[in-house]
Amino acid sequence: MKKDARIETRAIHAAAEYDGGVGAVSVPIYATSTFRLKAPGDESGYVYSRTANPTRNALEKTLAALENGSRGFAFASGLAATNTLMNLLKAGDEVVVGDDLYGGTYRQFERVLKNFNLKFIYVDARNPKNIEDAISENTGMIWLETPTNPLMHLYDIEAAAKIAKKLGILLAVDNTFATPYIQRPLELGADIVVHSLTKYLAGHADLVGGGIIVKDEELGEKVGFYQNAIGAVQGPFDAYLCLRGIKTLAIRMERHSENASKIAAFLKNKKNVKEVLYPGINGERLPNKMRLPGGMVSFVIDADFETVKRFVMGTSVFVLAESLGGVESLINHPASMTHASIPKEIREERGISDGLVRLSVGIEHVDDLIEDLEGAFRTFEKVPIR
Repeated sequence: MKKDARIETRAIHAAAEYDGGVGAVSVPIYATSTFRLKAPGDESGYVYSRTANPTRNALEKTLAALENGSRGFAFASGLAATNTLMNLLKAGDEVVVGDDLYGGTYRQFERVLKNFNLKFIYVDARNPKNIEDAISENTGMIWLETPTNPLMHLYDIEAAAKIAKKLGILLAVDNTFATPYIQRPLELGADIVVHSLTKYLAGHADLVGGGIIVKDEELGEKVGFYQNAIGAVQGPFDAYLCLRGIKTLAIRMERHSENASKIAAFLKNKKNVKEVLYPGINGERLPNKMRLPGGMVSFVIDADFETVKRFVMGTSVFVLAESLGGVESLINHPASMTHASIPKEIREERGISDGLVRLSVGIEHVDDLIEDLEGAFRTFEKVPIR
């Protein structure tokens, strides 16, 4: 494969060298915990699967190729990747965080990592000045999701990268919602990209995994050390499934975005919907060289909680479930599901109200999806709207 191959080609061929020496087109599953050595202390090849496994290495090389990074790392979950990454910091360090973020990340920051004397400063990162104003002499990292979960805020990665570079701190971007098919933060100046591989990269709701990709080789050596030392690595079976899913990333993201755009337009015209949160829905230009708006749509229903609960339970094609990014469409109530770990007063202050609904729009026929939502909206004919 040429080094300048386009992402659609890289997604399919980046792992081609891991064929087991037999010409396998698909990467084999190396289901072994340990490897035969030529001599005591010989570490010239594979030694132990926590340290390195050919199937996982194939996935890691693919992740690096997709994000245009130098090194990729695969973990047992997205939160395992996040936790491993935080070992780049030391006690007393501060992290400036975009204040709309996945509830599991917030829980890890506030209820786990704070116990190790890390401090997290939350800001509205839509204005880069807020990021810069929050930075102190103790700041070691800026952490952003964009688009954010669940409010779909868009942050200027290039502006944040300039701030980070000027002050000599790391910029980490969670690129789970966008995927490298839509945007590549390392090309915009970020130091680190994080993914929940569970979501769009794997794409079929059949595995849990996490990824880290870096541009700088020295930083990659540090992350590699912590990956091995902490040991929360992805197993070869899940790595194989993720590699298989990545091969169709490009065509899936095109369909996810096409369907989500039509559903966002449909929702904007519903009288019971107070607000639709979707990149570009109000005519804004997509920032960060985003090529598509993506497959996630959030919206606010103008009704009480019981009505909203009835709505999210009233679909049949959209499945009421945690997670996102699979080929099947999911519906989620953030306040009681993915973001329930954030205290209610903080949720509401940031805009995660009881009326907020999040859709992960799949690749089914869009007319079936719209008809399914129409059926759920009939809930409002039975329950008074406030």
